[in-house]
Amino acid sequence: MSSMNIHEILEYLPHRYPFLLLDRVISLELGKEIVAIKNVTINEPFFPGHFPYHPVMPGVLIVEAMAQAIAVLSFKSTGAKPSEDTVYYLAGVDNARFKKPVMPGDQLVLKMSVERLVRGVGKYKGQAMVNGEVVAEAELICVLKTVK
Repeated sequence: MSSMNIHEILEYLPHRYPFLLLDRVISLELGKEIVAIKNVTINEPFFPGHFPYHPVMPGVLIVEAMAQAIAVLSFKSTGAKPSEDTVYYLAGVDNARFKKPVMPGDQLVLKMSVERLVRGVGKYKGQAMVNGEVVAEAELICVLKTVK
């Protein structure tokens, strides 16, 4: 089990501001699971429009944060890093449920585990939590693609 700071995360994700949605990896077990953190602040670029008088993190961005955690887990597990030639695409979302709103000041803890990996296609299951309480859960399918 290993942790990663933001500098290490940037080595394994092609995302950058304003779309990088991970701040730290708390633990990572190669080929099995990852626990990562997204610190949600009022400075997020989506809050002025979602919603001005009641800021709530969009559910699709919670799912995107889950997918980014999966990409880190997948790249680390294979010993590869993203390049101009490869990227993990989010290919499917099943059974997504949003149980409570995520607000500025919350720390989103993302726990994602591998359900199945076959030839570059992975099925993952996970939860997003705030203060130990599940705020969202989903099953995701991600695909490793060569883009050139």
